[in-house]
Amino acid sequence: MAVTAITGAQVFDGEKAIGVRTVVIDGGRIRQVGGEPPAGADVVDGRGATLLPGLIDAHVHSAPGSLALALRFGVTTELEMQGTNTRANRGHISADDSVADVRSAGFGITPPGGHPSELIPDGFRPPWQQPTVPPVLPFATTPHQAAAFVPQLLAGGSDYIKFMIDDGSVEGHPGLPMLDQATLDAGVAEARKYGALTVAHALTLDATRMAVDAGVDGLAHVFMDRPHTKEIVDLIAGAGMFVVPCVCLNASMMGIGGGELADDPRVAGRLDAKWDETLRSSYNRYPQGKLEDVHDTVRALADAGVDILAGTDSSMAETFFGGVAHGASLHHELQYLVTAGLTPQQALRAATATTARRFGLSDRGRVAEGLRADLLLVDGDPTTNIGDTLNTRVIWRRGTRTRWQGR
Repeated sequence: MAVTAITGAQVFDGEKAIGVRTVVIDGGRIRQVGGEPPAGADVVDGRGATLLPGLIDAHVHSAPGSLALALRFGVTTELEMQGTNTRANRGHISADDSVADVRSAGFGITPPGGHPSELIPDGFRPPWQQPTVPPVLPFATTPHQAAAFVPQLLAGGSDYIKFMIDDGSVEGHPGLPMLDQATLDAGVAEARKYGALTVAHALTLDATRMAVDAGVDGLAHVFMDRPHTKEIVDLIAGAGMFVVPCVCLNASMMGIGGGELADDPRVAGRLDAKWDETLRSSYNRYPQGKLEDVHDTVRALADAGVDILAGTDSSMAETFFGGVAHGASLHHELQYLVTAGLTPQQALRAATATTARRFGLSDRGRVAEGLRADLLLVDGDPTTNIGDTLNTRVIWRRGTRTRWQGR
């Protein structure tokens, strides 16, 4: 692999803008930040552009095809919150620089019939999953069962442990079986014994409080059933939790699709017809929700010092959830975060260094010497205008320049 020098670009290093620097890629790693280009390097002229770390989507459900779509938008890593891309199943992905890298929770712990069982047809098996390898189905109704599933999931290659705290009320299925506090507490405590990161699916304020009380590390959603209170914000902040708001998913649940995003020519040229149709639609299960309340909650959490991570809840298939699409919707999420009150640099951190730090991805998420050369070069300056993240010029995954280019 030839040495590449990116010159003349403003650099956002994952934490802050550091001005114009030469960044040198060598062997899939960042060899140099600053100084002069090495003799003989292939030079990429970055004048008029900003160099960012490759983006990380902190909440997806991925599948063949979706990881390639994500990379087309500069998303170099996706964090699966329910799926099959656990360690034993992703060797081919890790070595494939034409798709985004992935980490996975495997399957979330939930009671029999609990969320997301209501969304999955009986007998459903992803078509790419080996029929001879049944998935671990962590159905738990007692503290003992929840605790027992944690080592099984970790042995099966889960990178973190997810708990589903959901009675179905927001999705239009009220009365679903839901983990009780004792069962949740036991599962989280067991994960802590193994040093495993824990994440909770919680769409309501009451479910969020359960996650806080159990000691969960982070929330895969922000609650959407009511306005925030100072008490819940203080509890989340005091517990040191992170939050992946998935505002674009909340908007879709409220009947607000991604049509405006799909109309953007910077997006339209990268989506096929099915994903375009999905992005323009909405899930529309909670039309009584108020997006302004979600924005206010996100702003209050950020003001309280809570780590905000950018995620979309993009689904494994085009027809599963309307209003979100892999790659494209992460840019939409960044725009929503700025609308909510974050600065553009705070929003960029939410999709780079902050997510990498909270999920223990120490080899990415920043433009720094020795790290993976997962990089995104965009025209303009997204540190002042967040919409410029879509002005893709060049994408690198492990130092390999992707086939898709913005121009």
